[in-house]
Amino acid sequence: MATKLIIFTVCVASAFAQYSAPAYKPAYSAPAYAAPAYAAPKAYAPEPAYAPAPYNFEYSVNDPHTYDVKSQSEYSDGNGYVKGSYSLLEADGSTRTVEYTADDYNGFNAVVKNEGGYKAPAYAAPAYSAPAYKPAYSAPAYSAPAYKPAYAAPAYSAPAYAAPAYPAPAYSAPAYKPAYKPAY
Repeated sequence: MATKLIIFTVCVASAFAQYSAPAYKPAYSAPAYAAPAYAAPKAYAPEPAYAPAPYNFEYSVNDPHTYDVKSQSEYSDGNGYVKGSYSLLEADGSTRTVEYTADDYNGFNAVVKNEGGYKAPAYAAPAYSAPAYKPAYSAPAYSAPAYKPAYAAPAYSAPAYAAPAYPAPAYSAPAYKPAYKPAY
């Protein structure tokens, strides 16, 4: 069978060897692109150094129709140090106040305070005690009937057959003889 497979493989290989693969000839030549015509990027101008611009502002809103109550104030020295605070009226009636500072060394730091607001009333368990159990009527007075079976219990006797006696198994253990001699 192996020889038939080898002969078949040789025949197929020789059949494919007679025909070579056609050479690829493109129908058109590759397009020629001109080099891109753009100028090198210009160097950016250095960022101008501005003089420090300190500022100070504040605002507040107090609208009684929408309950929009808030305010903010902020101060900056122009060199990166900012200090400010804002406050607003929360929905529960408390006022949240945030005081913050920011600088290049410590970053942004804020302290949040909540003042006032809704205080829930203290809960006290109701003064309730369960009534003592008192039945609506007295229990009926009757005597329970004594149980008396309608038939006599059957009397069982010992079985009438003897247990079979099996002989003890009699066999001898096979003799063990190793087929080889260990080298140890």
